[in-house]
Amino acid sequence: MSVAIRPERAGDERAIHEVVRAAFDGHPHSDGSEPTIVDALRADGDLSISLVAEDGGAIVGHVAFSPVAIADGGEGWFGLGPVAVMPPRQGEGIGAALIERGLALLRERDAAGSVVLGEPDYYGRFDFAHDPGLAFPGPPAAYFQRLVMAGNAPRGVVTYAPAFG
Repeated sequence: MSVAIRPERAGDERAIHEVVRAAFDGHPHSDGSEPTIVDALRADGDLSISLVAEDGGAIVGHVAFSPVAIADGGEGWFGLGPVAVMPPRQGEGIGAALIERGLALLRERDAAGSVVLGEPDYYGRFDFAHDPGLAFPGPPAAYFQRLVMAGNAPRGVVTYAPAFG
């Protein structure tokens, strides 16, 4: 993998939208809203971390982290996602590199932790795990996972930024 991971900068918006659209196009667990979610997170000021993977001047991947609210009042928690990689580049480790860099930035910012809704086997490699004390109503519980970075594991229902609808 010969890509550079860097923060989003002005002018990247259209390319990010296209990467996210292409990555989720036709995916069985997607309703196609992912690109507009990223756009809305940005517009609302809730795109806490936005990283791109760039190769030869082209953006080939993106990851977003946004604040979440937890019923027990736990602070400093962020939702990971969406994470997207252009379909021809999937399987090269680009998504993993984006996630690892994003998690490192959260740790540098003294975040308490991160949550993700996704495939347990994939996100388990980043130490995410299902916690029955933490809930996100709707999808199968095992797919909602958390990574504690500091303090105790929070408890209760998690609410994502308004952009997620």
